Amino acid sequence: MVVGFLAAGAVLIAAAEAEKELWKVNDRSRPAPPVITPGECSTQDRPGRPPSDAIILFDGHDLSKWRAADGGDAKWTLGDGYFATTPGTGDMYTREAFGDCQLHVEWSTPNPPHGVDQDRGNSGVFLHGLYEVQVLDSYQSPTYADGEAAAIYGQYPPLVNACRPPGEWQTYDIIFHGARFEGGRLAREARITVMQNGVLVQDHVRILGPTTHMKRLMYLPTPEKLPLKLQDHNHPVRYRNIWLRELGPEAQPSV
Repeated sequence: MVVGFLAAGAVLIAAAEAEKELWKVNDRSRPAPPVITPGECSTQDRPGRPPSDAIILFDGHDLSKWRAADGGDAKWTLGDGYFATTPGTGDMYTREAFGDCQLHVEWSTPNPPHGVDQDRGNSGVFLHGLYEVQVLDSYQSPTYADGEAAAIYGQYPPLVNACRPPGEWQTYDIIFHGARFEGGRLAREARITVMQNGVLVQDHVRILGPTTHMKRLMYLPTPEKLPLKLQDHNHPVRYRNIWLRELGPEAQPSV
């Protein structure tokens, strides 16, 4: 135990020394962070405004930033300020690849609701196309815990059920740090934090591997940047106001 404390202390001292080499405490010559214009919150009637440094993935007008699974044009239905899954057309991917990021997604399940359990407003947001944050109508609708809305599918139930009624717009604000590989081996698992409707529902959890139904998959080497994916689960789920901010090295978690 004493050895562990000494080792931890040595790490903290080394980190402090490394920091001291770069900047003094309260060093006025240290570069200031860039200035951005913050966004505005959404309402049920109107999507909010993204921050000024965000990459806009859907602004309510077109699907030019998205593609079908086969690489062709996106096949989902474009509505008045939103798009909706078109059952049977397959998943949809961003044309661009992204790494560590802050992602904002707004979604709405059908009203009146139809079906029960997993057959009720089902879709999903896949970071790197591999790790699913479940989208589901979980408002007064029971299912298995690690398959509820805001679950890391098959791995972590949400801390609380923060769902709004069907037909209302809901928000996910996601902080994602992807896996890292060195020499073909896993050096760091992916990590994810999720806020649903302003409530913390996943707290910097360590993703156990790619998510899927009734299986535990192992990590395989992947690039640091991959497309995002939205799932077609044969339910007409709506999406709007999707934007992303890429995170740089200073945002990397230490563990």
